[in-house]
Amino acid sequence: MKKILAIILAIIVISCNSNNKKLSSPDGKININFGIDNGVASYSVKKNNSVIINESEMGILFSDGTDLSSNLTINSSSQKSFNEDWYPIYGEEEKINNYYNEIKISLTNQKNEFDIIFRAYDDGIAFKYVVPEQKNFSNYDIIDEKTEFNLSPNDSALWIPAFSYRRYEFLHAFSSVDDISKDYFSKNVEDISYDTLGIDAAHTPLTIKKSDGSFISIHEANLIDFSSMTLAPRGQGKLAVELYPWADGIKVKSKDGINSPWRTIQIANSSSELLNSNLILNLNDDPDEDKDFSWVKPGKYMGVWWEMIGTNESTWWPSKNHGANNDKVKEYMDFASEHGFEGLLVEGWNKGWYPQWCCSGDGIPFSFTETVDDFDIEMLAEYGSKRNISLVGHHETGGQIQNYENQLENAFRLYNKYGIKNIKTGYVNDVSKNIKRIDKNGDVIREWHHGQYMVNHFQKVIELAAKYKLNIITHEPIKDTGLRRKYPNYISREGAKGQEFNGFWTNGVNHATDLPFTRMLSGPMDYTPGVFQLNNFRYDSPETKNIDKGAIVPSTISKELGLYVVYYSPMQMAADLPKHYSKHMDAFKFIKNVPVDWSERKILNSEFREYVIIARKDKNTENWYVGGITNENERELEIDFSFLDSGKEYSVNMYLDTRNTHWKENPMEYQIREKIISSDDKIDIYLAPGGGFALEIISK
Repeated sequence: MKKILAIILAIIVISCNSNNKKLSSPDGKININFGIDNGVASYSVKKNNSVIINESEMGILFSDGTDLSSNLTINSSSQKSFNEDWYPIYGEEEKINNYYNEIKISLTNQKNEFDIIFRAYDDGIAFKYVVPEQKNFSNYDIIDEKTEFNLSPNDSALWIPAFSYRRYEFLHAFSSVDDISKDYFSKNVEDISYDTLGIDAAHTPLTIKKSDGSFISIHEANLIDFSSMTLAPRGQGKLAVELYPWADGIKVKSKDGINSPWRTIQIANSSSELLNSNLILNLNDDPDEDKDFSWVKPGKYMGVWWEMIGTNESTWWPSKNHGANNDKVKEYMDFASEHGFEGLLVEGWNKGWYPQWCCSGDGIPFSFTETVDDFDIEMLAEYGSKRNISLVGHHETGGQIQNYENQLENAFRLYNKYGIKNIKTGYVNDVSKNIKRIDKNGDVIREWHHGQYMVNHFQKVIELAAKYKLNIITHEPIKDTGLRRKYPNYISREGAKGQEFNGFWTNGVNHATDLPFTRMLSGPMDYTPGVFQLNNFRYDSPETKNIDKGAIVPSTISKELGLYVVYYSPMQMAADLPKHYSKHMDAFKFIKNVPVDWSERKILNSEFREYVIIARKDKNTENWYVGGITNENERELEIDFSFLDSGKEYSVNMYLDTRNTHWKENPMEYQIREKIISSDDKIDIYLAPGGGFALEIISK
């Protein structure tokens, strides 16, 4: 992680008299006002004199009765300005500017002391609570965080439900802030009433379209040893923080003070501006100085996976149709190696799989070191090594956390032995509050997937993986909060309704254009794009192999290509089967060529929930790639190439829908065109209903 320090200015201001503090962004457009009124702390936010957040209360309550939300006064405050450029090992941009103004406000309730730290950036604001160790606490267990985000009743939210059974894997609801509820979601999006517990709340990132047409996204950064934050409606546009509790009701457990995650608000005038923020990464830390992550390398992989979850022609478990068998894996390796892929994921290689393995967390425990009989890991690792391709490990835990933790060290040693560099982990457990742990008395306790217990588990996995120089791609994860800055080996994760649902259910045609404005704001996603056989692909069973005529991936081939640019991930998968790619090798060429590591990002155009067009520059060449996707509506969009270097010619390969392409009726028709362009050119491109496009722009 290279870093150039540009400016650090510290201005210390000691104040005991004023009950109001102000902070502005470096450009002066965003303004935070903090105040104490009748002993209660609150903040508000404006941009260009427009209200973003109305006066909203703050504070923390502890299980020992300590109340850091009332009877407060300000002891002192200090301000500083910080400006640096830093260089990620990999990413969407080669250089990121981290420029903020900060105020640290020290408060007391006349018995206890704590700090609230605010940072103001040009693209948003953040704040956190810091409670140092002190004598007047018997413990630091949090029972409630009193943080509010007081919006307008006229603001609209794009959201998914919290305190429900299926992690983050839902379609999105779009409603007023006050309508956030499980009942609304069940009636208007998909029924979750049969397995849901607890309160009405939404996960973050929660994206708000304000009544004046501007946008904000509320999320958190640097989530470590804390509980995940959700947002619960309180009426009249007000949202309140609700933390996932432990089974005993405690929200956060700590023995040595509190250092909360950053509560973040990305603020933008337009949907495109919202997509261009680095706020979450900037609120995380660099790797520790003694940690070397130079071994982390982005890449692309294929997998023996879609034929289980998508085409349903193979099984994870041992059978005559077992997918993870030596001969099939070698066939995949040959294809992947021939076309320049770095890895091959194989699911179903280990003992523990059986037909009823999913999804309640009560199945046969998986082994992470023992292979099934028809999978020879030593032979296959050597076979791949000769072809410059390595196995991508797979650890499906079934949500059985202690079983996994008991085997972690041995499993990572095994992968080191066979040259495996990347691991896809999974945590399928489709029941609310159903992560089992054994307490000190030997009793089974059930925890939430998003509580502090699981946050700490994921942290344990990523830190141990770093010790063994392994990258982690997590499915069913804790949400991304920018930890990949400090732990670059946390290279990608799922954390939304990904492509897999199109294999056995459907995401619908409009889900793809919701993700950039929600899930993708938090960080890279292992969406697993690149399915080319978009209909007539699924068998009703591995035995009969009768085609399920109703199965459909609601996309087009050109859109699947566009996703490689629109959806950022440092580890991108080509999700489909080699036999399906072989039918469209001219389109497959784009997947082979598209990079995964970038030096620049340009949001060329977007409209909230309608369409997105993103251009990215390859980190290792002067080539650019452009991807665009649309919702169910066809449209013709102009691409302005003024972002290219002036005075140069470029050759562009264009992968396009045709006028006859349609996500449902005719999804696999596409056209490829070539053209010479310069920065002076503009081109109109047609996107079919549910379609998209991809451009490869080669510097001459």
